[in-house]
Amino acid sequence: MSDDWRLGIHAVDSALEVGAAQVIELWIEKGTRNPRVLELAEAARAHGIAVQSVGKDGFARIAHDVRHQGIAARCRSEQVIDERSLGDLIEGAGENALLLVLDGVTDPHNLGACLRSAHAAGACAVLIPKDRSTAMTPVVRRAAAGAAERLPLVRATNLARALDTIKEAGVWLTGLAGDAPQTLFEVDLRGRVALVMGSEGEGMRRLTAERCDHLAHIPMHAGAESLNVSVAAGVALFEAVRQRRKR
Repeated sequence: MSDDWRLGIHAVDSALEVGAAQVIELWIEKGTRNPRVLELAEAARAHGIAVQSVGKDGFARIAHDVRHQGIAARCRSEQVIDERSLGDLIEGAGENALLLVLDGVTDPHNLGACLRSAHAAGACAVLIPKDRSTAMTPVVRRAAAGAAERLPLVRATNLARALDTIKEAGVWLTGLAGDAPQTLFEVDLRGRVALVMGSEGEGMRRLTAERCDHLAHIPMHAGAESLNVSVAAGVALFEAVRQRRKR
C-alpha cells in the first residue's frame, strides 16, 4: 500500500484524531512558532509518531502549490470504500440517513467543499463514480478542512448500479437539475434521502437522472448564473437539515 500526505492544520488534526495509527511521520517547518503546529507536533509524539523538522524545500517537494501551513503528515493510504459498503453505511445511519451523490465532479476544490458541507450537514457518506471524479488529492483534503478523514467517500465502479442499491435500502433520490419543474423546497427531504448533483458543466448523466425519484431546481433570481456545484450541494444539504429540524 502506498503512502499519501495530509497537508495543513485541519487535515493533520483530523488524521491524528481519527486515525493516528495510520500516520507514519509528521513534518513541521523548521523554525515554526505557530502554536497550533507545535501543539499538533506534541500530540503526534504522544502517539509515538516521529516528528521531523523540515525546511521549506522539503515542503515544496510534497506540497507543490497547496498551502501547507508548515505542517504535513505522511499516512498509509486508506482502502478504497466501494459500493458494497453502502448498505451497511445506510443501516448504520438509521431512518434519517442522508447521502450526497456527485456524478462526475472533477474539480478537487469542489469535491473538497462538497465533503465539508456533507459532513457539516450530518451526511453518512458521499458517493462518487470511480472513473468520472477527481482523486483524493491534498487539494481535496485541504478544501474539505478535515471532513475527508471523517466522512466515508464511496467510489462506485458503476454509479447506476450503486444508485439501485441505495434505492433498495429505502433511500429516496432527489436530483438537482436546472430545468426541473418543481423547486427543491417543494420536495420532502425527510427520512432516508440521497441528494444527487451533476458535474460542473454537463450536469447529471441520463442514467443517473432516470434513477431519481424527484428532480428539482434551486430557485434563483432571474438572469442569475447557475450555482457552483459545491454551493448548490450546500444549499440542498441544509434544506434537508432544515426540514428535518422543523417541528
